[in-house]
Amino acid sequence: MKQVAIGLLHPGEMGAAVGTTLRGAGHTVLWASDGRSAETAARAERAGLVDARTVEELVRRSEVILSVCPPHAALDVARSVAGFGGIFVDANAVSPATAREIDATLDGSFVDAGLIGPPPREPGSTRLYLAGPEAESVAAAFAGTALEPRVVSQEAGAASALKMAYAAWTKGTAALLLAIRGLARAEGVEEDLLEEWQLSLPDLIGRSSAAVRSADRKAWRWVAEMEEIAATFASAGLPEGFHLAAAEVFRRTEAGVR
Repeated sequence: MKQVAIGLLHPGEMGAAVGTTLRGAGHTVLWASDGRSAETAARAERAGLVDARTVEELVRRSEVILSVCPPHAALDVARSVAGFGGIFVDANAVSPATAREIDATLDGSFVDAGLIGPPPREPGSTRLYLAGPEAESVAAAFAGTALEPRVVSQEAGAASALKMAYAAWTKGTAALLLAIRGLARAEGVEEDLLEEWQLSLPDLIGRSSAAVRSADRKAWRWVAEMEEIAATFASAGLPEGFHLAAAEVFRRTEAGVR
């Protein structure tokens, strides 16, 4: 893809890192400060993003719009750019059904995307899976950057399905570890459990500690992600209860309940 103007909605930790990656490839990356927090504004400034002030102005000036936001906000973010005729890339942790619902709200082209890995800062760390008729065009915008693009299908929904399947394990098992630690704590045997893990399943010590740290920071956004995963399982005729329970674990973590 030639150098283009790309609108970024809205630059959180991941979004800002993606914006920095696109800037490094020579693209102009815009964001809209209207209604955003001072923290978000500082993050966008550090990333070197151009402030279009309003979403309407961002839409007017962009050829591509990239949505990187909490999954519960993905549909509303897509609706906020009604009338945009360019390529809209939804890179949020949503179900294939939600991705297709987003597609139905748009006037332009839609690319379904899924980010796997940490905020991209070095090559080999993070992948951007893409699906849809314009997926190859979007992949070209990231060519040679720290964020590796991978086109999985010409059909929108496939990238989201891959993201759901991946996170079903990584975050679903984190929720299971949190729940197990909670059970052991309630029964007064948590230290005994940790000692047994150290003897027979030592990798669970580090994994459970990492799950606690991550959930403390991100449980608020993982609730909706687990619900999207549950919906994905249900649509495939598979049990949804695993990840509805995981959503409840993260909801309790967010509320400070251990």
